[in-house]
Amino acid sequence: MLRRSHVIGLSVLAAAAAILAAFFAFPTVFERPRVMVSGIADVGGPFTLTAHTGERVSDNAFRGQFMLVAFGFTHCPDVCPAELQVMTAALESMGQAADRVQPLFITIDPERDTAARLADYMAHFHPRLIGLTGSADEVANVADAYRVWYEKVQEDGSADYAMDHTSIMYLMGPDGEFVQHFSFGTSADTLAKALRTAVKS
Repeated sequence: MLRRSHVIGLSVLAAAAAILAAFFAFPTVFERPRVMVSGIADVGGPFTLTAHTGERVSDNAFRGQFMLVAFGFTHCPDVCPAELQVMTAALESMGQAADRVQPLFITIDPERDTAARLADYMAHFHPRLIGLTGSADEVANVADAYRVWYEKVQEDGSADYAMDHTSIMYLMGPDGEFVQHFSFGTSADTLAKALRTAVKS
Protein backbone atom coordinates (compact mmCIF):
# COMPACT_ATOMS: atom_id res chain seq x y z
CA MET A 1 0.00 0.00 0.00
CA LEU A 2 1.37 3.41 -0.95
CA ARG A 3 2.24 5.72 1.86
CA ARG A 4 0.22 8.92 2.13
CA SER A 5 3.25 11.06 1.23
CA HIS A 6 3.68 9.07 -1.96
CA VAL A 7 0.05 9.58 -2.87
CA ILE A 8 0.34 13.36 -2.31
CA GLY A 9 3.52 13.45 -4.36
CA LEU A 10 1.89 11.65 -7.25
CA SER A 11 -1.11 13.98 -7.07
CA VAL A 12 1.16 17.04 -7.26
CA LEU A 13 2.99 15.59 -10.25
CA ALA A 14 -0.29 14.86 -11.98
CA ALA A 15 -1.53 18.40 -11.35
CA ALA A 16 1.71 19.89 -12.68
CA ALA A 17 1.48 17.72 -15.80
CA ALA A 18 -2.09 18.89 -16.37
CA ILE A 19 -1.07 22.54 -16.06
CA LEU A 20 1.80 22.07 -18.51
CA ALA A 21 -0.50 20.35 -20.97
CA ALA A 22 -3.00 23.20 -20.71
CA PHE A 23 -0.24 25.76 -21.17
CA PHE A 24 0.87 24.23 -24.47
CA ALA A 25 -2.68 23.64 -25.63
CA PHE A 26 -3.97 27.11 -24.72
CA PRO A 27 -0.92 29.41 -24.38
CA THR A 28 -2.87 32.65 -24.68
CA VAL A 29 -4.71 31.92 -21.42
CA PHE A 30 -1.41 32.06 -19.54
CA GLU A 31 0.03 35.17 -21.19
CA ARG A 32 0.64 38.19 -18.96
CA PRO A 33 -1.60 41.19 -19.71
CA ARG A 34 0.02 43.55 -22.17
CA VAL A 35 0.37 47.18 -21.15
CA MET A 36 0.31 49.62 -24.02
CA VAL A 37 2.81 52.46 -23.59
CA SER A 38 2.72 55.44 -25.90
CA GLY A 39 6.24 56.62 -25.08
CA ILE A 40 4.97 60.14 -24.28
CA ALA A 41 5.12 61.22 -20.64
CA ASP A 42 1.87 62.49 -19.15
CA VAL A 43 3.35 65.81 -18.07
CA GLY A 44 1.96 69.30 -18.50
CA GLY A 45 -1.42 70.73 -19.35
CA PRO A 46 -3.40 73.94 -19.66
CA PHE A 47 -3.02 76.67 -17.06
CA THR A 48 -3.93 80.28 -16.46
CA LEU A 49 -1.81 82.13 -13.90
CA THR A 50 -0.76 85.65 -12.98
CA ALA A 51 2.56 86.86 -14.39
CA HIS A 52 5.00 88.96 -12.38
CA THR A 53 3.85 91.89 -14.50
CA GLY A 54 0.34 91.52 -13.06
CA GLU A 55 -1.21 90.17 -16.28
CA ARG A 56 -3.17 86.95 -16.48
CA VAL A 57 -1.33 84.51 -18.75
CA SER A 58 -2.32 81.11 -20.13
CA ASP A 59 -0.15 78.39 -21.62
CA ASN A 60 -1.73 79.16 -25.01
CA ALA A 61 0.21 82.44 -25.05
CA PHE A 62 3.39 80.44 -25.61
CA ARG A 63 2.28 78.22 -28.48
CA GLY A 64 4.88 78.17 -31.22
CA GLN A 65 7.65 78.46 -28.63
CA PHE A 66 9.33 75.94 -26.40
CA MET A 67 8.54 76.45 -22.72
CA LEU A 68 11.30 75.79 -20.18
CA VAL A 69 9.38 75.43 -16.93
CA ALA A 70 10.81 75.45 -13.41
CA PHE A 71 8.94 75.32 -10.11
CA GLY A 72 10.13 76.84 -6.85
CA PHE A 73 9.69 79.77 -4.47
CA THR A 74 11.42 83.08 -3.93
CA HIS A 75 12.39 82.38 -0.30
CA CYS A 76 14.31 79.30 -1.41
CA PRO A 77 17.86 79.63 -0.03
CA ASP A 78 19.84 77.65 -2.60
CA VAL A 79 18.19 75.15 -4.96
CA CYS A 80 15.83 77.54 -6.77
CA PRO A 81 18.33 80.35 -7.40
CA ALA A 82 20.94 77.80 -8.51
CA GLU A 83 18.48 76.27 -10.96
CA LEU A 84 17.50 79.67 -12.37
CA GLN A 85 21.15 80.65 -12.72
CA VAL A 86 21.75 77.51 -14.78
CA MET A 87 18.71 78.34 -16.90
CA THR A 88 19.95 81.90 -17.39
CA ALA A 89 23.49 80.85 -18.33
CA ALA A 90 22.22 78.24 -20.79
CA LEU A 91 19.91 80.69 -22.55
CA GLU A 92 22.55 83.40 -22.69
CA SER A 93 24.99 81.01 -24.35
CA MET A 94 22.51 80.12 -27.10
CA GLY A 95 22.43 83.49 -28.81
CA GLN A 96 19.41 84.06 -31.07
CA ALA A 97 18.37 80.41 -30.80
CA ALA A 98 17.22 81.19 -27.25
CA ASP A 99 14.43 83.33 -28.72
CA ARG A 100 12.52 80.10 -29.43
CA VAL A 101 12.57 79.19 -25.73
CA GLN A 102 10.33 80.91 -23.19
CA PRO A 103 11.62 80.40 -19.63
CA LEU A 104 8.96 80.22 -16.91
CA PHE A 105 9.22 80.10 -13.12
CA ILE A 106 6.05 78.90 -11.38
CA THR A 107 5.89 79.47 -7.64
CA ILE A 108 4.69 76.74 -5.32
CA ASP A 109 4.36 79.31 -2.52
CA PRO A 110 1.53 81.61 -3.67
CA GLU A 111 0.90 82.68 -0.07
CA ARG A 112 4.08 84.79 -0.11
CA ASP A 113 4.98 84.99 -3.79
CA THR A 114 2.79 87.79 -5.06
CA ALA A 115 3.30 89.27 -8.51
CA ALA A 116 5.27 92.14 -6.97
CA ARG A 117 7.51 89.76 -5.03
CA LEU A 118 8.13 87.72 -8.19
CA ALA A 119 8.94 90.88 -10.15
CA ASP A 120 11.76 91.70 -7.72
CA TYR A 121 13.03 88.12 -7.88
CA MET A 122 12.93 87.86 -11.69
CA ALA A 123 15.22 90.89 -11.96
CA HIS A 124 18.14 88.71 -10.82
CA PHE A 125 17.87 86.26 -13.71
CA HIS A 126 17.32 86.10 -17.47
CA PRO A 127 15.44 89.17 -18.75
CA ARG A 128 12.90 87.02 -20.58
CA LEU A 129 12.11 84.87 -17.55
CA ILE A 130 8.45 85.13 -16.56
CA GLY A 131 7.41 84.48 -12.97
CA LEU A 132 3.95 83.01 -12.48
CA THR A 133 1.73 82.82 -9.41
CA GLY A 134 -1.95 82.38 -8.68
CA SER A 135 -4.43 81.17 -6.12
CA ALA A 136 -3.61 78.13 -4.02
CA ASP A 137 -5.91 76.02 -6.19
CA GLU A 138 -4.44 77.31 -9.45
CA VAL A 139 -0.92 76.54 -8.30
CA ALA A 140 -1.95 73.11 -7.02
CA ASN A 141 -3.56 72.29 -10.37
CA VAL A 142 -0.56 73.23 -12.49
CA ALA A 143 1.84 71.48 -10.10
CA ASP A 144 -0.29 68.35 -10.33
CA ALA A 145 -0.31 68.55 -14.14
CA TYR A 146 3.49 68.69 -14.16
CA ARG A 147 3.82 65.95 -11.53
CA VAL A 148 5.47 68.36 -9.11
CA TRP A 149 5.30 67.53 -5.41
CA TYR A 150 5.53 70.28 -2.80
CA GLU A 151 4.87 70.66 0.91
CA LYS A 152 5.06 73.42 3.49
CA VAL A 153 7.60 72.74 6.21
CA GLN A 154 7.06 74.74 9.40
CA GLU A 155 8.68 74.31 12.79
CA ASP A 156 6.45 74.35 15.84
CA GLY A 157 6.08 77.82 17.27
CA SER A 158 7.62 79.53 14.23
CA ALA A 159 5.77 81.84 11.88
CA ASP A 160 8.35 81.28 9.15
CA TYR A 161 8.33 78.25 6.88
CA ALA A 162 10.09 76.64 3.94
CA MET A 163 8.80 74.61 1.01
CA ASP A 164 10.01 71.16 0.08
CA HIS A 165 9.42 70.49 -3.60
CA THR A 166 10.43 68.64 -6.75
CA SER A 167 13.41 70.32 -8.43
CA ILE A 168 13.09 69.54 -12.12
CA MET A 169 12.98 71.72 -15.24
CA TYR A 170 10.57 70.68 -17.98
CA LEU A 171 10.99 71.40 -21.68
CA MET A 172 7.64 71.59 -23.43
CA GLY A 173 7.31 71.72 -27.21
CA PRO A 174 5.71 74.41 -29.38
CA ASP A 175 2.49 72.39 -29.23
CA GLY A 176 2.57 72.29 -25.42
CA GLU A 177 3.58 68.62 -25.29
CA PHE A 178 6.33 67.28 -23.03
CA VAL A 179 9.76 66.99 -24.67
CA GLN A 180 12.34 66.39 -21.94
CA HIS A 181 13.10 67.01 -18.28
CA PHE A 182 16.30 68.13 -16.56
CA SER A 183 17.11 67.05 -13.03
CA PHE A 184 18.64 69.38 -10.48
CA GLY A 185 22.40 69.46 -11.00
CA THR A 186 22.22 69.60 -14.80
CA SER A 187 24.97 71.93 -15.99
CA ALA A 188 24.35 75.02 -18.09
CA ASP A 189 26.36 73.49 -20.96
CA THR A 190 24.29 70.29 -20.92
CA LEU A 191 21.04 72.25 -20.78
CA ALA A 192 22.11 74.57 -23.60
CA LYS A 193 23.11 71.63 -25.80
CA ALA A 194 19.74 69.93 -25.27
CA LEU A 195 17.86 73.15 -25.99
CA ARG A 196 19.83 73.79 -29.19
CA THR A 197 19.02 70.28 -30.38
CA ALA A 198 15.35 70.72 -29.58
CA VAL A 199 14.89 74.06 -31.35
CA LYS A 200 16.67 72.79 -34.47
CA SER A 201 14.55 69.65 -34.76
